[in-house]
Amino acid sequence: MVDNFSAPLLSVRDLNTWFFSRKGTAKAVEGVSYDLKAGQVLGVVGESGCGKSVTAQSIMQLVPDPPGKIVDGKILFHGKDLIPMSREEMRHIRGNKIAMIFQEPMTSLNPVYTIGDQISEMFTLHKGYGKKQAMEAAADMLEKVQIPSPHKRVHDYPHQLSGGMRQRAMIAMALSCNPEILIADEPTTALDVTVQAQILDLMSALKEEYHTAIQMITHDLGVIAEMADQVVVMYAGRVVETADTRALFKNPLHPYTLGLMRSIPVLGRRTAGEHTDLAEIQGMIPSLYDLPQGCKFSNRCSHASDICETAEPELAEVEPGHKVRCWLHSSPKHSDRREKRS
Repeated sequence: MVDNFSAPLLSVRDLNTWFFSRKGTAKAVEGVSYDLKAGQVLGVVGESGCGKSVTAQSIMQLVPDPPGKIVDGKILFHGKDLIPMSREEMRHIRGNKIAMIFQEPMTSLNPVYTIGDQISEMFTLHKGYGKKQAMEAAADMLEKVQIPSPHKRVHDYPHQLSGGMRQRAMIAMALSCNPEILIADEPTTALDVTVQAQILDLMSALKEEYHTAIQMITHDLGVIAEMADQVVVMYAGRVVETADTRALFKNPLHPYTLGLMRSIPVLGRRTAGEHTDLAEIQGMIPSLYDLPQGCKFSNRCSHASDICETAEPELAEVEPGHKVRCWLHSSPKHSDRREKRS
């Protein structure tokens, strides 16, 4: 259990990451703030295009510039801001102190180098190992992530491994220097259900062994329920709700969070002779080039009222540790707003 009173290992404060093009300015991440503590699993959820991956890329200083740029905010690691750091300073942190598992290992692993070459590079770069010692350490890491015949597999190329093995190799690479933070961007996407379960069990076991803090990015609330201690729900580049996992699942407050939960298939929901469709969130995420003036979810929300279309609510704490960005749970001074739209 994570100590709620311990100092955050990572603090994201009012992060704004925008992309500039001829079409206009896409505010991919705007005003995002959250904390990650040592040994904690933080789940970041939302539909595709809500800013989850761009937030992670901002932490790792991997936002392509141009067209992307961190225009404001702070990313504090042990109290030190990562944003103004030089490339050389970030090289000592990236992969060594903060590591990332990317969404698709086949495109993240270099196809012209063996798995062993790519993992051993972490040891030579950050630990100063010689080539033979680094390759031996790479084989040890493959064994830790339960890849069979690790001393043989270090000589394989990415295309020679299955999807599940490639993902394990990515985890081995990410954990090779025992980082304090592991950012996992959709680590089980494109894997079959059995392999997904194995990867999640592996990550849980390695978290306990290394006491690594994990930021788990996913659209799968089932994964969040199983893995996360704290949850951040994002929509259109903003945090719309945050709470500890138990509180969020017991009492989701934002209509978007509720919509995500209602769209989860439930075993036994369909009975004999009865057809029950999954609930869906109507409409689409608005274009980041043309966001609504008020609440960014207002064009899809059945509870939206006039104020929702004209003013964006603050992310406010409605109960200890539970924050939501919604006029339904706003302060009393806004209680005079009109009735919801028909």
